[in-house]
Amino acid sequence: MKKFILSIAILSVTLAGMSQSKEFTTAMSEGLAQFGKCKSIEDFQSLGNRFSLIADAEKTEWLPFYYHAHCYIIMSFMESADVAKKDSYLDIAEKSISKMIELAPKEAEVYVLQSLMYSARLVVNPMERGQEYGGLIMQSIGIAQGLDSTNPRAKFMKLKSDMGTAEFFGKSSKDFCPLASEILAGWDNYKVKSPLCPSWGKNQVAAIVAGCK
Repeated sequence: MKKFILSIAILSVTLAGMSQSKEFTTAMSEGLAQFGKCKSIEDFQSLGNRFSLIADAEKTEWLPFYYHAHCYIIMSFMESADVAKKDSYLDIAEKSISKMIELAPKEAEVYVLQSLMYSARLVVNPMERGQEYGGLIMQSIGIAQGLDSTNPRAKFMKLKSDMGTAEFFGKSSKDFCPLASEILAGWDNYKVKSPLCPSWGKNQVAAIVAGCK
């Protein structure tokens, strides 16, 4: 009888975990499906807040924090004039990135996104922030590539950073065309860990390659 009760208890815990996993996957998948439909800052803010709710419910999962931060980084890039707003969006994104680092310190994607956030900080005021954030961008990319040298988004961010540096010093970014083509050609060889994991970047690399022709 005791064995029977114990078996039922174990089965109940297992099924509960599977149920939570299904709910999490469904909620995340529905959120990710909305990315392509977002057209405005308000759209991304609404989606970001949706991921924030998932993060509140699934406190041990890093991916909701990732997409929450990503939405607010995109919002900063989209904001055209208000510098204070740009930074306020990035302040929110940075908090989620810090939480991600706590939850998944060995995940390369976390540091790729961190480098994107630092890039957005730099764009706010390139002349005043170039030295500080240029170093932080490369630091984050270095960590990401150290954790996963094959990650295409880490390669893309390194490419963008190197191209930006070259242009700043008056050099031609065309020198990076062969590398951009190489990154694009190998992009689909990288296998993400799950359908919920980040997959952005290919279109941006394709645009760079197209600009080389």
